[in-house]
This record gives sequence, structure tokens and C-alpha cells, in this order.
Amino acid sequence: MTEPSGSGTPRIPLPRLLDTLVGVGSDLDVRATLQHVVDSAVELTGARYAALGVVDSARDGLTEFCTAGMPEAERARIARPPDGTSGLLGALVRDRVPLRLADLTTDPRSCGVPPGHPEMRSFLGVPVLAHGEVYGNLYLTEKRGGGPFTDEDEQVVRVLATRAGVAIGNARLYESARQHERWIEGAAKVTTALLTGTAAADALMTVAECARVLAEASAGVILQPTPDGGMEIVTASTPDDPGDLVGTTIAPGSAVLDQLLGGEPVFVEDSATDPRMTTPVRHRFGPSMLLPLQADGRLIGTLALPRRRGGRPYTPVERLLATRFASHAALAIVLADAQQRREWLAVFEDRDRIARDLHDLVVQRLFATGMMLESTRRRAATAEVPEPEVHTALGRAVDELQSTIQEVRTTIFALQQTPADAPTSVRGRVLRETACAAAVLGPRPSVRFTGAVDTLVPEPVAARLLDALREALAAACRRTGTTRVGVDVDATATLPDGRAGVRLTVTDDGRPGGPGAGGPEAEGDGTTVTWQSPL
Repeated sequence: MTEPSGSGTPRIPLPRLLDTLVGVGSDLDVRATLQHVVDSAVELTGARYAALGVVDSARDGLTEFCTAGMPEAERARIARPPDGTSGLLGALVRDRVPLRLADLTTDPRSCGVPPGHPEMRSFLGVPVLAHGEVYGNLYLTEKRGGGPFTDEDEQVVRVLATRAGVAIGNARLYESARQHERWIEGAAKVTTALLTGTAAADALMTVAECARVLAEASAGVILQPTPDGGMEIVTASTPDDPGDLVGTTIAPGSAVLDQLLGGEPVFVEDSATDPRMTTPVRHRFGPSMLLPLQADGRLIGTLALPRRRGGRPYTPVERLLATRFASHAALAIVLADAQQRREWLAVFEDRDRIARDLHDLVVQRLFATGMMLESTRRRAATAEVPEPEVHTALGRAVDELQSTIQEVRTTIFALQQTPADAPTSVRGRVLRETACAAAVLGPRPSVRFTGAVDTLVPEPVAARLLDALREALAAACRRTGTTRVGVDVDATATLPDGRAGVRLTVTDDGRPGGPGAGGPEAEGDGTTVTWQSPL
């Protein structure tokens, strides 16, 4: 329905109109383009207020509202923008033809304005087409100076809406391409992170965090099935403290749960009011996606991406991309789990080899040493061997036992290390050696680094440093009464000849353990071992 108005030539200068139309198509960001359209409509027609409502084809309503002329304080007073399902806005969504009224309050289709909304009289609405589809509707109200909008106003707005449709269509295509690119990159990053040895709990957090950022959601949540047939939140990623999200459950028998267990995604317009949502935290959130993490016919869990109350609903493109991301993430989790199992199998095989080495080397050496001691005892009992020779034989036996003990300690160190956890940096390798030594010493050695150890110490020097560290830690293990061990790696040391070098210092408070103990000289209790090398 269009009310007549006086005809005449447009009062807007043509160059100004052309400049405005060119400016509308200058931005590839959809939201920036929407704002430019409503700002231009206000400027060209003299309207006090303008709005562009984006049509949600799935609901025949409005999914987004962009306004001009309304201060932030006025917008804040409006509890919720119109949804376009009723009243004059609903009629424009359904009929998709221009609508011009001198007084919208007298139209029988009018249903008033939301609480807090300013009073309005004159009205002009025009559909915005993008690639042959209605993208939204441009609304103008309250022409400045009073009176209704004119034919010229309607013509100008229709031209603006046509140009805006082309610009919005291009911006939508660009944004869709960028969205696809971001989600693909996100899926690739998740796959790479999971296949580089991430622990199971960290893997779930990686998926939740990446999905939350990509979906612009308030939270990224992972739920896993419970023994009683329900689901429980096991991981939650939020910009702030997740609070009591972790541990929240969905009880068995929920309609949402039935869909998820069946491998179907669930899309919710408003979690707080949807009767299918039964969790105690649902009141915090609005639009939500719940996506099954399913691979090889097995349900690993559910990825939930809720937005805040009153947040922007998810578009069909976002739903599709998130669903694909969940499928890729589930497959990556399965592959990461299989890889971790293979690595553990390699660990077990390595430990089998170590057990064989213990049997072949250590046990045989202990047996030979025992035979030697038994022979010496018998010969000494019959007085066939002089006492000095007995002491010499016993000394050799003690040395042999000390070597055997060192073999056992080396084996223990090897058993403490797994391929998945082996660090590659100098700093990480030093920390690994000291952590392994704690299994034998009891107290964990304290470690201090000086300088950029990882960048200053080249690999050949690092290998020799680690050999010296292992030897010093083994010597500390052999000494009795050791309660403290300190390791100091200084990559900024100056050697006696003035060259730059790295210095390793290992100190302990133990006492020499008897014959064959080896190690550096000590003055009283406590030993200091120093090793250094030029860089």
C-alpha cells in the first residue's frame, strides 16, 4: 500500500546521489555496508530514524537490525528489537513491496512499537534485494520538518536499496568466502595440534577453544556420554571464568539428547526459553548449536556453541561450517588417540628391550660377581689365598657391583622417558634429565638457567653438556646421605682463556659412598662438579 504524494523532480543533486551510491559499494564488510546504507538513507531523505532489518529466510522474520539516528541511550531502553514476524514490518517481510504511510499508527496492520521505543508517524519501507533474493528491508520514519515521505523520497530510497542490494550481495559473498577460509584454517590447526602429541584433556580444550573463537560464541563446550545414558560437560572454554559449566549434565530422556545420540545436530534459537533445553545453565545463553562429535560410527561427544542472551542467531552458513568443523575435529581426535596408542606401544616395546638388556647384561654381571665372591670366600677359608689378594678380589667385586648399579640407574632413567614427552630444546632436555634423576635420588634437583640457553648453546655442545650432567647426577646418586642437588647452566660464562662459553655446575650434599664410588674430590660433606665448553 503506497499513499500518493505530489510529483516533481528530485530535490537531491545528482552528483551527491552518485557519490552516495558509489560509497555504499566501497566496503566488503557486511555490517559496515549495512550501516552505510542506513546512514545514507537518513542523509538523502531527511528522515529522523532509519533501520535495515536482515531477513531470516528460515523463520520469515528478522535476524539482525542495523539503525541510524537513534542514540545509544534510546537503543538501550528498547528491551528487544522487532523480530519482523508481525505488524507493518511483518507485512513488508511477507509482501516484499515498497510501503509508504503518512501515519503508521492508523494502519490496521500496525501493532504499535516495543516498550521504550520512540513514537513514530511517517513511514517508508523498501525491500533490499541481493542476487535476486530479499536480503532485508530498509525502514525510514519521522521525516524531519513534519509531513509524509514523498514520491521523490521513495524513488531515491528504491535506487539506494537497489545499489545496496548489489553491494550487500558482494559483501556477503566475500564474507562467506572468508568464513569458509577461517573455518578451514581452524580445522587444520586443530588437526595439527591434536596430531602433535596433545593429551586427551588438552585435545578437547583445543577443539572447544578454536570453535568458540570461530563461531563468535560466548562459550565452547564439550559434553561426553555418562554411564547412565546422559551427557556431562567435561571441558568449557569461555573468555572469562567458566564458573560451574564443567560438571553440568543433560539427564537421560531429553529430546535434545535423543537427537545428539542419534548423530543429529541441534540448533536452538533461545536456550533460555526452548523447552528442549534442560540444563541448569541454559538461562545464561541464547542462540546455540549442539553438534555431535562422531567418527567411524562412534559418538565421542558433543560440541556446544552457545551465544549470550539476545545475541545474533546463527546463519545457515555458520551452521553448515560448524557442523563440518565438528566432523573434522572428531576425526582428528580419533586419529590423535590412535597415534597416542601407537606411541605407547612403542614405549612398551622399548621397555621389553630394556628388560632383555637387564637380563642379558646386569643379571649376568651380578651372577659372575657372586661366583667370584663365593670362590674368594672358599679360598680364603682354606688359607690358600694371601690376605692382600683377598682384598684385591673384594675390591674388584665392589667395582663390578658399582658398575652394575650404574647400569640399573641408567635403565631407570630410560624407563622414565617416553617418546611422546621427549623435549627437543636444551632447557627441556636438562629438565628431563633432572626429573628422571629424582626417581633415584628422592629429592628433585633444583635447576637454574642463566642466559638464552636454547639459542646460545649449539647441538654438539648441548650433547656433551647432557653427557656431563648425566655423569654428575649418577655420581650424586652413588653418594650417601644426599638430600639436596643443585644444577646450574650458565650460557653467558667466560672461560679462563677469555672465550665465551657455557658452564655446568652440579652440587650435592652427599658423602662419598666407599671404594669405587668415583666422582670429583670433596672437602668434607658436599661435592661440586664443574664442566665447561666454549660456544
